[in-house]
Amino acid sequence: MQRKPVRGALAALVVAAATVLVGITLATPPAMAAGTGTGYLHTSGNKIVDSTGATVRLTGINWFGMETDNKTFHGLWSSNPWRNQIDTMANLGYNTLRIPYSNDALKAGAVATGINDFVNPDLVGNSPLQILDKVIAYAGSKGMRVILDRHRPTSAQQTALWYTSAVPESTWLSDWRALAQRYANNPTVIGADLHNEPHAEGTNPAATGACWGCGDTNRDWRLAAERAGNAILGVQPNWLIFVEGVSCPSGGLSNVWDGDTSNDEDCGWWGGNLSKAGQFPVRLSVANRLVYSPHDYAISVYHQTWFDAPNYPANLPAIWDNYWGYLFKQNTAPIMLGEFGTTLADPKDRVWLTNLMSYLGSGVNGMSFTYWSWNPNSGDTGGIANDDWTTINQAKQSIIGPYLIAPTGGTGGPTGGPTGGPTGGPTTPPPGDCDATYRSTNTWQGGFQGEVTVTNRGAAAANPWRVTWTWPSGVTLGSGWNATVTQSGTTITAAAPTWSPSLAAGASVTIGFTANGPAAIPGGVALNGVTC
Repeated sequence: MQRKPVRGALAALVVAAATVLVGITLATPPAMAAGTGTGYLHTSGNKIVDSTGATVRLTGINWFGMETDNKTFHGLWSSNPWRNQIDTMANLGYNTLRIPYSNDALKAGAVATGINDFVNPDLVGNSPLQILDKVIAYAGSKGMRVILDRHRPTSAQQTALWYTSAVPESTWLSDWRALAQRYANNPTVIGADLHNEPHAEGTNPAATGACWGCGDTNRDWRLAAERAGNAILGVQPNWLIFVEGVSCPSGGLSNVWDGDTSNDEDCGWWGGNLSKAGQFPVRLSVANRLVYSPHDYAISVYHQTWFDAPNYPANLPAIWDNYWGYLFKQNTAPIMLGEFGTTLADPKDRVWLTNLMSYLGSGVNGMSFTYWSWNPNSGDTGGIANDDWTTINQAKQSIIGPYLIAPTGGTGGPTGGPTGGPTGGPTTPPPGDCDATYRSTNTWQGGFQGEVTVTNRGAAAANPWRVTWTWPSGVTLGSGWNATVTQSGTTITAAAPTWSPSLAAGASVTIGFTANGPAAIPGGVALNGVTC
């Protein structure tokens, strides 16, 4: 189980991933639409804007695993195919994927493990980077954006500094350059989160951890972020550079044994303290590329003193203002809250999450964020997905959902948050008012994979929608996604999921599947009983 242990003076998150160093150019994905903007993104004051100048708000989610020993996304071992998981994220309204990695996953010869080869046969034999390529391409087809997060130097553990003896700064920089080159022509990938959660180590005055503005090039995270950001922008000047904070600006923990608390500094979450960024800003070689990306957590991660304040939760906005919110409020730079999460086990955590979402703001002008996490196996936060990697934790989603700006422009099903179940019988489109297309996506000995896309051409919504087709005798269903897919004889039925029951007039839904037997084109595709 993935576990987020207590962080230094406060608390820590331990989840990262990787990507190797081979420069290849991938095909340019579909152009982004309104939900995540058009073309590459840049900044203007405290806003993130697209190539047309329109304001974009990133409302995303973390999907971890590539930073662990598996070297690829967790949940690929489940019975829910990987595309279906991305479909669910997009349909819930998450428009951005933050993908943690470790440098181990980028090494030549790195092997991805923990993959259910029956459910995900298209991933068998793929390297961690090849799987990452596929996830990025499919997320882009849904209109989502991707942020790469260098979470750990190795899959072993999170580190206070951005380098270790085994993974020196030169490797950190060269790996980032390689990733920037690999995705240089792919605007789905919008930027680099340089290093996850720099934090304090050692006891002051003999600090050995990451500081901010101290001037020591071996420990000053602000200076290191400038070196890495500029190295990346030298290869890919269109990327955003996401810079986290530290925990204690000095880089060391207070000496509790000296009995002197007068000089004890104000420390925050690992990666969450940007209180010195106003005084010592990150300076990049390309203007309008800097996004500050703090982290913030609840009691389920660590019981901070401010959770017990007599004026809780009214004290929270001032805490957030102090650590990072002032940068947004003073129009210095955009904020993207890169990680925040909770199990909701403590009643105070629900209060914290509700107040935090309100603080971030609603609509396109609010602060950006990526929730931790999609994964249910984050030990001290759990996930948006439940343990089956299919159903949703509605308690969390109901709080976050109103603040999500869904991706648009993809080929998947309807966008937006979850909805209630249908209140009546199906609304059947008039005969002939639907289109159906089929795309084969993979074949192998004894099986194949494909997608059926149906567009409702009627004047009314199909609610709930149901797509059917037939296969020749001898072809059997393996798995399906973006719907509840079942087989009876030679007939396949794809029923609307509860979180997206309605197919609006003019909208399309894509049902993916794997099948056993000779490759066959679906026949007699119908929407709610009416042949397309």
